[in-house]
Amino acid sequence: MSAIHTSLHRITNKTTKLATSGALTAMLAFTAGCQSLPGTTATSKPTPTVQAHKLDNFNINGKIGVTMPKSTPADTGTDVGTEGGSAFYAWGQQNERFAIELIGALGIGKTNIEYDGQTATLVSEKTGTLTANNPETLLQKATGWQAPISQMPYWISGRSAPSDSAPQVDAQNRLISSVNSAWTANFTYKGNDKLPNKISAVQPQGQKVVMTINHQNR
Repeated sequence: MSAIHTSLHRITNKTTKLATSGALTAMLAFTAGCQSLPGTTATSKPTPTVQAHKLDNFNINGKIGVTMPKSTPADTGTDVGTEGGSAFYAWGQQNERFAIELIGALGIGKTNIEYDGQTATLVSEKTGTLTANNPETLLQKATGWQAPISQMPYWISGRSAPSDSAPQVDAQNRLISSVNSAWTANFTYKGNDKLPNKISAVQPQGQKVVMTINHQNR
């Protein structure tokens, strides 16, 4: 475990230096099967006041895990259970641009993902260099996993994404749940913090993404 912590510390320092100089370095990581933290009860406000506005810049790290149903022929009629992967990550964001760096990256080794607002690029030892129009397509192309990456910068900021629906807030007006297409996201907070320290997003078919968050530049 010490080697992992050393790698994370080095990557976090690298992320901070690159973000300061105008570049981005980051890690996206997923930890499957994370224990859920106690949620916060939603208020009865009919119209939540959370607006779709994300932080312009942030640096975070933590863990991220993905759980997916195992693929199986349609005519078997059997429950084949789930499969998943996890990684440690660091994520640097500047406006619409971000970079994610991963260790233990969902079965494809150390991985870097970058997005410049138009093109997403993924580089790993197993896949080489891959590109796509958006990070979701890129991740699925490289790993087979699904994750709502484009919404994450808003959710990390404690705000609903522009395409979200049905946001719910707690008594402190903090976002605690939001829906985006098939994804339903839930947010937990430490004490009176305004930014979430955990995001759990699920789909009805069984896909699940759990992300723990350490905010580095609050």
